[in-house]
Amino acid sequence: MEKLFVNYLTSLYQNVNVALQSIEDLMPKIEDEKLRKELSNEYATYDVLARECEMLGKSEDINLKENNWFEKIRLWSSINLSTMTDKSTRHIAEMMLLGTVMGLIQCLKDKKDYRAVSTDIDDLCQKISDFEEENYQRLKDFI
Repeated sequence: MEKLFVNYLTSLYQNVNVALQSIEDLMPKIEDEKLRKELSNEYATYDVLARECEMLGKSEDINLKENNWFEKIRLWSSINLSTMTDKSTRHIAEMMLLGTVMGLIQCLKDKKDYRAVSTDIDDLCQKISDFEEENYQRLKDFI
């Protein structure tokens, strides 16, 4: 059960950290002030969610691991290649929408894979899912 707890919490933590890194990588490319504000607000909430994961991990004496360097480089490269020729608001919003959907799918898979492991992590997973659903609705306006 301990291993499942660690895997579940780590998956959520990595999910949130991908969002944080994506926003960090995209911010210098955004010209639209409304989109910049939206992603700044999202970043602040994802940061709080990452800290919640860390606090839950510390309470269980778990040192959470971020994504490995290869995944970070892959994400950075993907974002930079994708925005090399198109830095439009629409394109950046589309990239964020795709990432948001991937994050939602990961939460759905985690909920199913780690059923009955921890109600605390379930609550955190639901909070992340709800937040990503809200992001999805707001980001659609930028398409």
